[in-house]
Amino acid sequence: MKQRMHHLMIKSSFFLSIFALVAFTSVSAQDIEQLPLGSTLPLGDVSMEDISGRNLTLNGVKGDNGLLVIFSCNTCPWVIKWEDRYPVVQEIAAANDIGMILLNPNEDYRDKGDGMDDMILHAEKAGYDLPYVLDKNHRVADAFGASRTPHVYLFDSEDKLVYVGAIDDNANSAADVEEFYIKDAIEQLSAGQPITTASTKSIGCTIKRLGN
Repeated sequence: MKQRMHHLMIKSSFFLSIFALVAFTSVSAQDIEQLPLGSTLPLGDVSMEDISGRNLTLNGVKGDNGLLVIFSCNTCPWVIKWEDRYPVVQEIAAANDIGMILLNPNEDYRDKGDGMDDMILHAEKAGYDLPYVLDKNHRVADAFGASRTPHVYLFDSEDKLVYVGAIDDNANSAADVEEFYIKDAIEQLSAGQPITTASTKSIGCTIKRLGN
């Protein structure tokens, strides 16, 4: 009887330890702080693989007037809704000498449609003509505090965060957009004006982090 009780206690302790480990992993993966406005661009020199086969860094992509970073992916319906805006945003960014890059942080979905081969195919199908890199182990997304795809970050010429949030106010229809947040932010930044709407709610799919 004592031996059986001892066995059960050991077994219970084992499962409690496993549960605690899983719970800790899940909480720690989700307990990521959003990069505050005014923060300096993090991990600017981290090398990331692009769909072109090159290795790129955020510092290498940014323009003289700043950098636009969008955490994106292949599998999120919200990205699919918004990605027809990507070429328009890219054109606005380029016209204002701001570099633009897409990062795919979905490490837990690399074998579910978000691997590099999938990214290459998706970029071809969607007509991307801009850097689209794999954020290995969501390292950059963690540093930014990005929580969803798409999640937009705009930095100025001094690498300071000046806008974070959504692309615009209507994922379902570009024609019905009333507030084009990122367009306004880029144009106000380039004109040296205060950004009237510097933070909006990011709407999309949660980033598929390891351990979530």
